[in-house]
Amino acid sequence: MALQFTDQTAREAIESGKITVIDFWATWCGPCLKLGPTVEELAEKYPDVTIGKLNIEENDEIASEQRVRNIPTVLFFKNGELKERSVGLVSLQVLEEKLNKVIAE
Repeated sequence: MALQFTDQTAREAIESGKITVIDFWATWCGPCLKLGPTVEELAEKYPDVTIGKLNIEENDEIASEQRVRNIPTVLFFKNGELKERSVGLVSLQVLEEKLNKVIAE
């Protein structure tokens, strides 16, 4: 199950150094709502990876810091650094390819 991040919990996850995947979304964003179940499926398939969603309407600090200009945007972090970025409605396969690339680094 994907976590529900706040700016603080997202920052803690990133700074932990563990692989962290954050889905930036908003309730009014149709593509974001369609991507939600895909992110949930990714979280179920990769239980050892910290995967969650961050509502930019309620938490905008991390989105601003990471220059998230369009949603949905999914960011992939490892060792506290941004490694991959996915913008727009994408398939589970695309997210898995990016995540596996980060895992392999």
